Amino acid sequence: MFFSIGLLIVIAFLAYKVSPVEKEEDAHIHGAGQIGLLAALALFGVDYFTSYFYATGEMMHALHPYGIQQWGYVAAAIISVANIVFGGLYMYSLGIFNEGGGSYTASMRYLTPGLSLVVAIVLIQDYIFTVVVSALSGGDQLLSVLGLYGTNWIWHFLIGGTLAAITWYLTIRGRGESARVVFTLLGVFIMMTLVMVSGLIYANLNGVKPVAVEEAIQQVSFGQALFHLLTASMKGLVALTGLEAMSNGIQFVINEDASIVKWGRKRLPKLKGLWDFYSGKAGIGRFVQTSFLFYGGLTTYMLTFFAIRFNVFDGTLGRTLVGNLAYIGFTQLPGGTILFWAYQILAVALLAAASMTAFQDLQATGWRDVAIGEFPEFIVYRNEQGTFTRSVTIGFVITIALMLLVRGQTSVAVPFYGVGVFMPITVMGLAVRRHILEHYTGSKRKWGAVAAAGAAVLAALVFVGQIVGKWQEGGWMVLISFAVLVLAANAMLISPGGHRDPKQIHRIVRDKARVQGAMASIVEWQSLKMQEYRYSVLMAVTNFFGMLGVRRPTRFDPPVAAGDYDHALHVDHPEAPSLLDQYIIKPQPQLGGTPKQTESGREESS
Repeated sequence: MFFSIGLLIVIAFLAYKVSPVEKEEDAHIHGAGQIGLLAALALFGVDYFTSYFYATGEMMHALHPYGIQQWGYVAAAIISVANIVFGGLYMYSLGIFNEGGGSYTASMRYLTPGLSLVVAIVLIQDYIFTVVVSALSGGDQLLSVLGLYGTNWIWHFLIGGTLAAITWYLTIRGRGESARVVFTLLGVFIMMTLVMVSGLIYANLNGVKPVAVEEAIQQVSFGQALFHLLTASMKGLVALTGLEAMSNGIQFVINEDASIVKWGRKRLPKLKGLWDFYSGKAGIGRFVQTSFLFYGGLTTYMLTFFAIRFNVFDGTLGRTLVGNLAYIGFTQLPGGTILFWAYQILAVALLAAASMTAFQDLQATGWRDVAIGEFPEFIVYRNEQGTFTRSVTIGFVITIALMLLVRGQTSVAVPFYGVGVFMPITVMGLAVRRHILEHYTGSKRKWGAVAAAGAAVLAALVFVGQIVGKWQEGGWMVLISFAVLVLAANAMLISPGGHRDPKQIHRIVRDKARVQGAMASIVEWQSLKMQEYRYSVLMAVTNFFGMLGVRRPTRFDPPVAAGDYDHALHVDHPEAPSLLDQYIIKPQPQLGGTPKQTESGREESS
């Protein structure tokens, strides 16, 4: 027992010592809430890293009831290939779209505003369900300690809701504090996982027998087995939200080289190309996404091997797959039961912390959606720590309602969570292809376009596969919800509340969101483009009713033209003022001082 307690103390101390501390001067130099490499790895990687606790369990659960769990290695191979393809796509895209927004920004720039609007609403759904799945999975791991996994749904709901509330509170406290807590937890997780794997290897070499349980195996045909393999592969891919999360949240990252890059430039100058690739805030994002390339495949293979070896899966002995393997691995050590309990409680904390990734991206997406006219203006409120607290709080309330609707069952929420991931990835692939075609020539243009198109096609196939593979688990409902969301998004945009003039856009972006520089210019340009799309939709609706004999005078003036993207961004003169300044009437100095304000102040209220 004393050995296990001492080991836990050493692991926790080491993880805490290397955790990042947000420097006070960063708030003045980089803007409130900006983070560096270690903090970005924690906040934007935790969702992906914690997929370890549920993705393989969901994957094997699609195979084990039919006696085809050996096919788990094939599913793991599919997952590994997808991770490398999509990870490479997003690492490249950070060099193009390095001001945040992910596939939303990419589609607005190179595709169409209508498609960008669809991406925006799908991402909101995805981030909210990330909180739902992560928090409920944390409840699964906690109940697994007591052997009560899959029993009373009320406990799953209560524990999941509590975990979501804790992460909501930490998020509104600020990114710097959140990052240190999460990084410490991840450090403990990595070290304890290595200890667990060592215990599992020892158990395997010493001939520990598989768990003996009586199960009724359902017989299936070869075609049905292939269908279940598709389902298993799709379930194992649900954690790829981490790619879009980092791309979307790059705006919160410090625009400077990480310490390892500074060291490399000084010590290994011959690797200049490598250090340039990982330079600046795009480089920090690429460091985070590099871990995505192999982590998912390696952990899936490892868990699959030991699950088959010891005959343990989700639900075996009232535990999750990881819970069962943790019990076997840690109990090979003196006082291992203490380590097992600590590991499961750690899983609870980490899965709850994974919600922070979604809360961060709800902020990054939310204020943009307000600027384009998708959400009401009151949502844009940024506190002194740099957090958009209202979007986080609204997202939290919705997640609690959804947890209640799915009756605390993680498996019910997973289809809605996983399907939305791959539509934005498909769009990113198409946008990168357009960029390559416009900016490259020769073989680079040819093969670059082929690679980007291939990634887009693969993402589209996975998108369809998610729906087909989970049809009986709610895939058909996902189609309905997707259609409803798209229609609702367009309805909100063309409503009177969706109108945005240059003065409103400038106030939302520069004054309320407190965003400046290239990022602010991008969102201003996006907002004008979306207003052009809004006008085209309104005119289409007017013309449609006109064909039916319902003719009314046009009540909508054409919006201000957005113009060319590069001109709006001022790539040649980054210090140039906002492109909206020319449309904002400013009082001229007069004798006796500036005239008193006589207009209503309602627009300026927050």
